[in-house]
Amino acid sequence: MKKESQRNFCIATCMLLAFLLWTVAIQFVDVQAIGPQESSVGFATINQFVHNLTGVHMSLYTITDWLGLVPLGFVMGFALLGLIQWVKRKHLLKVDYSILVLGGFYIVVMAAYVLFEVLVINYRPVLINGYLEASYPSSTTVLVMCVMPTAIMQFNARIKNDVPNRCLAYAITAFIVFMVIGRLISGVHWFTDIIGGALLSAGLVLMYRSVSGLGAK
Repeated sequence: MKKESQRNFCIATCMLLAFLLWTVAIQFVDVQAIGPQESSVGFATINQFVHNLTGVHMSLYTITDWLGLVPLGFVMGFALLGLIQWVKRKHLLKVDYSILVLGGFYIVVMAAYVLFEVLVINYRPVLINGYLEASYPSSTTVLVMCVMPTAIMQFNARIKNDVPNRCLAYAITAFIVFMVIGRLISGVHWFTDIIGGALLSAGLVLMYRSVSGLGAK
């Protein structure tokens, strides 16, 4: 394993450990019933402060919800690329290694989503259609921060011209920033939901980079 991959693996492990510790801390630190229907959330003081600061903007929630289809489109695109390679090369193991690892990466991201829908850490600060919904970690943050950076890695590996690569990277980065900040400002997530989503995503993406070898020198 190259030094860059080893470094990414170590950082990824630290980020995932930080996510685990953050998740545990939310269960025990400053837990108060500040949510709708007296639902409890950890780090209540800072969460309440940020929520009061941003307010609730359901129009922004709707926009970011619909834009959540964009990373799903990227998932379908890379899945189609893998399928085409599989058909043309007549063997699954002849599909590009980074694409095979990307497929496994997508499965892990989906598993994390399902896990935290079942294992509810806390609920949203607002009711959605009159119901409490699991809020931690922010699933939109995880989706965007997992799929879009790995898309940049794939584009960098496949497009040899630096100009379109930079343009794509800037555009995708701007999209990520808008989506993450948008979810926070919309008021449908606690501040700790966003932090948890960012920690989990960073750990998973760096792990993908380490295992796939993309970006390694």
